[in-house]
Amino acid sequence: MRLVILFLFIGFSSFGQSFNDSSNNERYYEDQFYLGVSYNFLLNQPDGSNQRNLSYGLSAGIIKDIPVNRSGTYAIGIGAGIALNSYYSNLVANLSEDTIVYSIEDNITRSKLETHLIEFPLELRWRNSTSEEYKFWRIYTGVKAAYIAGARSKFVSDATSDGFYNSDLSKFQYGLTLSFGYNTFNLHAYYALTNLFDGSASVNGEILQYKPLRIGLIFYIL
Repeated sequence: MRLVILFLFIGFSSFGQSFNDSSNNERYYEDQFYLGVSYNFLLNQPDGSNQRNLSYGLSAGIIKDIPVNRSGTYAIGIGAGIALNSYYSNLVANLSEDTIVYSIEDNITRSKLETHLIEFPLELRWRNSTSEEYKFWRIYTGVKAAYIAGARSKFVSDATSDGFYNSDLSKFQYGLTLSFGYNTFNLHAYYALTNLFDGSASVNGEILQYKPLRIGLIFYIL
C-alpha cells in the first residue's frame, strides 16, 4: 500500500506545479490533493442484519483539473487515490474448508468487513473561484470507480476471535459522488451502483446485496 501511495503522489505531482499560473493565460487550474473521512452505511441489508459500532471510511489522492471554459468556473477533474472502508454489523463470516459461510449473530462483540481500494474519481466541477481567489464555493459531481485490492473479515466474541482474507467481494466497484462546500471543508457523499459482494455470498438463503452509502467530509488542499 505504501508503494501505491508513492506512485500516486509522484506520478501526478508534476501536474500540480502550474495550477495557478495566469501570467500568459487567463485559464487557471485547481489541481488538488484530497483527504476524506466518512460514515459508511450499508443499504439492502438482509433480514435480521443491522449495523453496529462506527463504520468509517478514509480516503486520499490527487485530482488533475482540466478547465473547459475561459474563466475556469467549469472544469473536469480526473484523479487517482486510495481508500480504506470498514463496515461493522452483526453479519459474521466464517472460513470453513476454503468456503466462507455467513450467519447473523447477535451474541458477538464485534464483526467487521474491511476493504482496501484503489480509486479513480471523475468529476464535473463548478466553482466561483478566480486565479487570485483561493476561497470559493464549489459543487463537484461525478462518478468514482474503484478496484478492491484487498478485503478482510474479522469477528470477536467472548469465546473466540478470527480474521481472514475475504474473496467474496466484487473486485470492481463504482458509484455516484457529490461534493459541495466552501474553501477547504466540504460535504461529500458516495452512493454505490454496484453490490459490495459478487453475488456468490448468501446468508439464510438470501443473496447478500449490500450497497455502500458513504457520507462525510472531504478536504481539498491546493
